[in-house]
Amino acid sequence: MKYLTIEERQQVVGEYFAPKGLYEYTKSLPFLGRVKSDVSTLVAGEWTELILDYEVGASGLADGAWIKATFKFYSDWALFQTSDPTEDNYVSAEYLPNELVSGQSAATVQSLGIRFDQKGHERPFQKAVIVDIQDGYLNPGDRIRIRLGDRRFGGKGTRIQTFIEKDFRWRFYIDPVGTSRFAPIQPDLSWNIISGPPSRIQSVSPRLVQPNVPFAIHAHAEDKWGNVTRDLQDMVFRLKVSTDDSQVLFEKELAMSKPGWTNAIFSDIQLAAEGDYTVYISLNAKDGPVLKSSISHVSVSSDLNVPKILFGDLHVHSDDTVGTENSAYNFSYGREIAGLDVLGYTANDFQITKERWDATINLIQALNEPGKFIIYPGTEWCGNSAAGGDHNVIFLEDPEEHPPEFPYDRHGNVARSFEWSEHGPKDLVPGAWPLDEVYATYAGDADKHLLIPHVGGRRCNLSWHHPKLERLVEIGSAWGQFEWLLQDAVQRGWKLGVSANSDEHRGRCGGGVSGTAVFGTRGGLTGIISPRLDRSTVASSLRSRHTFATTGQRLVGLVSAKTKDGIALQGDEVDVSSDEALDLDYHFLGKKASRPLKRSMHQV
Repeated sequence: MKYLTIEERQQVVGEYFAPKGLYEYTKSLPFLGRVKSDVSTLVAGEWTELILDYEVGASGLADGAWIKATFKFYSDWALFQTSDPTEDNYVSAEYLPNELVSGQSAATVQSLGIRFDQKGHERPFQKAVIVDIQDGYLNPGDRIRIRLGDRRFGGKGTRIQTFIEKDFRWRFYIDPVGTSRFAPIQPDLSWNIISGPPSRIQSVSPRLVQPNVPFAIHAHAEDKWGNVTRDLQDMVFRLKVSTDDSQVLFEKELAMSKPGWTNAIFSDIQLAAEGDYTVYISLNAKDGPVLKSSISHVSVSSDLNVPKILFGDLHVHSDDTVGTENSAYNFSYGREIAGLDVLGYTANDFQITKERWDATINLIQALNEPGKFIIYPGTEWCGNSAAGGDHNVIFLEDPEEHPPEFPYDRHGNVARSFEWSEHGPKDLVPGAWPLDEVYATYAGDADKHLLIPHVGGRRCNLSWHHPKLERLVEIGSAWGQFEWLLQDAVQRGWKLGVSANSDEHRGRCGGGVSGTAVFGTRGGLTGIISPRLDRSTVASSLRSRHTFATTGQRLVGLVSAKTKDGIALQGDEVDVSSDEALDLDYHFLGKKASRPLKRSMHQV
């Protein structure tokens, strides 16, 4: 109903009794109330106390009402506890009554209950601090104060999430009348979580190249939690590449002159002689001392049968679905910070909207740069394990020439598992379900697609297998390391190559550091043996299983065989008779050792 003046109320209602001025005050409030906090910016991983104030709206709160303060499930914010006020991460709630107007009755609430539930609401806002209104009601304008990391009893506060995030959001939901049906309180609380000071320098290179092949070395500064530091001006990165006997062959410096990431890209480096080289990078104050430094290694070998080893992360999320930061940020991070050659964007198929999908496809086209940085669009089919389990679907063709068949295939059939999101349909209707129907969607053009079974939110089930579509299996990610999955495939007779990727939800693709709770393992990398860096050639290498997997470091593992038909690479199938000898050549390079481990095995 519209606002009624005193005169209108007297005319329409007649004589009645109500607290003086309460009508006007109630109508001035948002119906569901509002929330505010005492901060706007936090440093990743810091310990602090935070106060969230909820002001009851015009609805008031009934006996048995609930309030939920929720945040996204991927956050590694330290888990809250409500049992011991003297310990860390204690969360509390207190009632603060508003001043009463003339004739108004005091609220009757007797106590507030508080608890923390890691699955207290719907994805993505699953983690929830829940406040219960017990034995009475609250008046409009009353307040509930939630202290995250309450320090009043001796605890040191709460440890916030360890990775940076622009507009980290707390979303409050309210059940004002005790029916267990919730509505969001708008707007959300929004904070910027920023990086801390530099703690170390990280650098990445191809690790193994042919002589005289140009390559780049990427360097950046990280805080103690692995976040790239920002806005450190008047700093200089210095690079030296030297031989084993300390002869400097390449030297260069790049100044930090603009706000943004503390990083540098040293391009077009070439080394003519075979051997092992030391890469020394330092971050210096301008005209000052070395602040941080790092040492890594690169090797040059004419035995390498491709120009250089490529590294990819084929499993990257953004805030299109359940990731941190937008797609442009994640793609830029992969290219500039992680130094990736190949990136696979994988939107959760049940959550991505058609509008966001189309926008990100256009962005992928704009950023794809053959010879420097390749991006493949893809989805994560999110079927339950009983229906086949998680599988990434990577679209290998140019999306402009061959638009991906998603969210519908060429015949108009639904190509996603189902559609279900915070803004999505009310009914859960299956689409391509079970995995058999995903195979049916893409098997007609198998060479234009790559399906990768993996362990994520829903573990893949290798009882299903399509030999032409599934060429790789993901055996490592931020969820953990899964050698047993490869063993399962081998025991079943499936011929699968290996990959390891980040499954990154925190905006740090390409082998970023582990979280402290959720995604507690460092994300992996897929090594790719490909003669050229373009979509079609890399796609052929991936489907040929010319890959290896690392736990996130720039390691190299190569195996080849000399056969009567020439050199066979890892992933190739070789026919050998029982009386024929086979020579296998192994070439392994570690992150720290400057000498490769290389040997040949003669097998009869």
